[in-house]
Amino acid sequence: MGEGAQEPTTVSGFPIEAVYGPDALADFEPATSLGEPGTYPFTRGVYPTMYRGRRWTMRQYAGMSTAEESNRRYKYLLEQGTTGLSVAFDLPTQMGYDSSAAIADGEVGKVGVAIDTVEDMKALFDGIPLDQVSTSMTINAPASLLLLMYQIAGEEQGVAPGQLRGTIQNDVLKEYIARGTYIYPPAPSLRIIADTFGYCAEHLPRFNTISISGYHMGEAGATPVQEIAFTLADGIAYVQAAIDAGLDVDAFAPRLSFFFVARSTLLEEVAKFRAARRLWASIMRDRFGARDPKSQMLRFHTQTAGVQLTAQQPEVNLVRVAIQALAATLGGTQSLHTNSYDEALALPTEKSARLALRTQQVIAHETDVPATVDPLAGSYLIESLTDRIEAEARGYLQRIDDMGGAVAAIEEGYQKGEIERAAYELAKDVDAERQIVVGVNRYRTDEEITPDLQRIDESIRDGQIARIDRVKAERDQAGVDTALDEVRRAAEGDDNLLPPMREALRRRATLQEVCDVLRDEFGAYVPSETF
Repeated sequence: MGEGAQEPTTVSGFPIEAVYGPDALADFEPATSLGEPGTYPFTRGVYPTMYRGRRWTMRQYAGMSTAEESNRRYKYLLEQGTTGLSVAFDLPTQMGYDSSAAIADGEVGKVGVAIDTVEDMKALFDGIPLDQVSTSMTINAPASLLLLMYQIAGEEQGVAPGQLRGTIQNDVLKEYIARGTYIYPPAPSLRIIADTFGYCAEHLPRFNTISISGYHMGEAGATPVQEIAFTLADGIAYVQAAIDAGLDVDAFAPRLSFFFVARSTLLEEVAKFRAARRLWASIMRDRFGARDPKSQMLRFHTQTAGVQLTAQQPEVNLVRVAIQALAATLGGTQSLHTNSYDEALALPTEKSARLALRTQQVIAHETDVPATVDPLAGSYLIESLTDRIEAEARGYLQRIDDMGGAVAAIEEGYQKGEIERAAYELAKDVDAERQIVVGVNRYRTDEEITPDLQRIDESIRDGQIARIDRVKAERDQAGVDTALDEVRRAAEGDDNLLPPMREALRRRATLQEVCDVLRDEFGAYVPSETF
């Protein structure tokens, strides 16, 4: 809280005591609450040795303009020491539209790379051996299609599907809550996700089939408690949908992963990550009967808090990102993206992306953070916060269960309303200077700082349209039509959608052509007025 605050509190609203002692842990049972690293309930980490055995994966989220331009950035990041790729897609791709669609005008290549066909995916990874890298794709409503494009690109590169490693976000429920890039209503969206679980268990066993995301909720204003509660509620819905589709929980649960934000409130964030692990372990074991320890593990990726970066005095963001990265690593993340200091102004330049990566490398190689597992364990404050966050999150989960589950709560606007209230309270605190934001409401300067910014050429849409036209001119149109008819038949029935979609994409159907078949069958989601 700010300097004038009478009673400091956490972001979640818990009072922060001046001093913590043994009485803060009166109900604390180390044997059950802590355990050993790598064992249930995984409070101290999902692996026995954590970073002593292997550092976290250093991902840098990137994607802009064309596939060729993004490919150059990926190769640059790999040369600089990135250990995993992370793809940002442009808005039309996220919404299942081709670059040639009228609705795509002005958005092609702006917030990520444009991917219209398999040819774009091949260009995106040209010269990058897909059997040697792990690729994360931040894509949701059309996630299954982008994954299939990646599989086809790998096969045409000579890489067998079983060798491909990575993660698709594939978390559409949070889109209804906090982000808005949905296509279909919740029920068919859950069907596609369950089909993806089943398909990957058979064909892509090393791919994480979903990254259940609290990050975007945090960016929208959710407190740490809300972030993990609403994220795990979505996770429960996905697990139940897969079980209802006939899948055995231990057949797909080991490939589930999560995605959280790391804020500058380092201590609360560390406690949040530990509480989330413990809570998910008990949900999987006690609610769903998962017996494989890998099914009980909450493995997660972290991104530093973009919403906390400021356009004012942007160099100060380097400090914020370093603190946030420490929160993620002290909390036991499996992979990490550090934001670039100029991201409040534009897409990152090569220099700013390199500095963001160097932040992770300094923590990994110049600090003692990786030397021991769960270094803050046993702290009276940390254990007290971990317990409090878990208890409050359980309360939210019970309320969502009482409403009929995550989808029913989404349809009532519950999660969205709770997040909006939290965001409003924070905005009031900043306006009243109860919460200090350096350079924004305190310690301002008149100095104009204009860093070099990444610019996107508006003409790239013309190039994408020409590429689509070329693909369509060279493909077997009758074969594409037949394949799309098979997608329609699968959508009308209950067969797994991914095999016919894979065949359509292999024949060079575009992203939108496949999505339009599903739009015709499933409809498009329109949020209720209660939102």
